[in-house]
Amino acid sequence: MRNIINKYAEQFGTVASFVLLLIIWHLISLQVGEKILPGPLTILEKAETMYTGLVVGQSMWVHIGYSLRRVLIAYFLAAAIGIPLGIAMGWNPTFRKIFNPIFELLRPIPPLAWIPLAILWFGIAEGPKIFICFVGAFAIFVMNAYTGMRYTETLLIDAARTFGASRNQQLFNVAIPASLPSIFAGVQNAMSMAWMCVVAGELVVAREGVGFVTFQGMELGDVPMTIVGMMTIGLIGFFLAVSLRFTERALCPWRRDLHQ
Repeated sequence: MRNIINKYAEQFGTVASFVLLLIIWHLISLQVGEKILPGPLTILEKAETMYTGLVVGQSMWVHIGYSLRRVLIAYFLAAAIGIPLGIAMGWNPTFRKIFNPIFELLRPIPPLAWIPLAILWFGIAEGPKIFICFVGAFAIFVMNAYTGMRYTETLLIDAARTFGASRNQQLFNVAIPASLPSIFAGVQNAMSMAWMCVVAGELVVAREGVGFVTFQGMELGDVPMTIVGMMTIGLIGFFLAVSLRFTERALCPWRRDLHQ
């Protein structure tokens, strides 16, 4: 009974916070004027217009599709390379000695710092946007997989070895499953980073995408258009994070309680 009450109290708190935000937003809008900060109703009307009509020549849904496609291509490519690399670095000392110094040298470089080089390498088509997303997600995938492997309890490995498990069995049946929480933390963070990177990339070199729409709102002096673009970015990022959280619950059922 107490859990049910706490659950509804939490939901009520979430709704109340959202309502409070709208009230504060409306009051600030009245003070500074619609030209600087349009009110919630103005933004809602602009969103309806943008999602039912055309925005800089295309449907808003088409712009969202472009952004999601770029992110997903880069994301899955980064996962396919980054997770195995991080696992190998964490498991094999020789592999770690070879690749860890290179990774530590490149990791501090922000993904956005790669934009000029990406344009020189790939031009101004899809390549630069996908590459920037890849760079941002790749570092997180590698780091979390590496950390998960390095901090796997040696007691688990020793127990498996005592029962006669081979080196491969220790890796695939013990070390990797024990590292899944850390890997999934990277999975979620990498998606957030990839989504932020694609928006930044579209601000620089794009003719479509949610970031491009947001930038065009600034170029046209259309504040509501810019705000709708920003809210779209936030909502899509939120839904992507929620989707990955459900995936983690399905694959790591022992961690469900941590999200409740």
